[in-house]
Amino acid sequence: MKSPAVVNYASEPHSVELREFARPEPGPEDVILAVEAVGVCGSDLHQWTSSHSWKVNYPVVLGHEFGGVIAAKGAAVKNWSEGDRVVSETAAVIDPDSPLSRAGLYNLDPTRKGFGYGVDGAMTRYVRVPARCLHRVPAGLPMEHAALTEPCCVAYNAVINNAKIRPGDRVIVLGPGPIGILCAAMARLHGAQVALVGLERDKVRLEKAKAYGCEVIIGDASAWAKQRDGLGADGVIDAAGVSAALKAALELVRPNGWISKVGWGPQPLNFSLDPLVQKNITLQGSFSHNWPVWERVLALLASGQLDLKPVIGGVWGLEAWHEAFEKMHSGAIVKAVLKPA
Repeated sequence: MKSPAVVNYASEPHSVELREFARPEPGPEDVILAVEAVGVCGSDLHQWTSSHSWKVNYPVVLGHEFGGVIAAKGAAVKNWSEGDRVVSETAAVIDPDSPLSRAGLYNLDPTRKGFGYGVDGAMTRYVRVPARCLHRVPAGLPMEHAALTEPCCVAYNAVINNAKIRPGDRVIVLGPGPIGILCAAMARLHGAQVALVGLERDKVRLEKAKAYGCEVIIGDASAWAKQRDGLGADGVIDAAGVSAALKAALELVRPNGWISKVGWGPQPLNFSLDPLVQKNITLQGSFSHNWPVWERVLALLASGQLDLKPVIGGVWGLEAWHEAFEKMHSGAIVKAVLKPA
């Protein structure tokens, strides 16, 4: 059986097209997931435009934010049944014996390969998933929302685990893309006063962020950073990735403050890091997520504490993938969701 799939087939810009893709067979510890919803990530767009900075195993089916129903399972799979509604983590291939994996930090295993770049992802009807990656979707949570658990986990890890927020802190988030908006929402849940900063072209996305109780700023955030005592923001989350964002973060954060960097950017810095030393700033990188983060985020989504309606800009069929990509790339919407069925 073959189904359409959104395939990134080469490193040249816009080397993405709809191709026929055979339904995979499960290994002993795998399930085959009938995909019901898959989110479009900024990394999918970066691979589409060839502006990414990671190795891609061409050709590859895109899509790593997804949920669906178990359609088949391998002989060694326990505690899961056909028909279960699930979402999947992104660490498709790991070394279970590495020290990091044994410590529960398999997201940092150097041999890790993720869906959508290292192995075939979920922008198709059926995807093979290791059973260890699965999480149950709580009853009542729409699959279009559950499929976006993954970017919420990225934000949770960057804001809750890898930052130092205390209730009442003033926190600046640079970059109003999907991750930036979700980071701002997480910081608000954690009790921070939050400003989300973007450019003139980001007006639509900034407007959506107001639903999470954030202040929005176009351009320079210096006045907001210094509003309380003149020293700067308690923390800055760099969700933009470009070198200019990190430079701005160093200027906006107060002495003894922190920066959590979750945005990717391959450009050289071309500026001094001396302010990091002079101001005694903690600079923390944040990558991916692991099992307990997923369970926490699913609880937040199921309870309604984290509402994704403000960020979902539309749902498209798989055949309309190009329109969905263009809508996100232009900034007309925050997040697109594809439905392969």
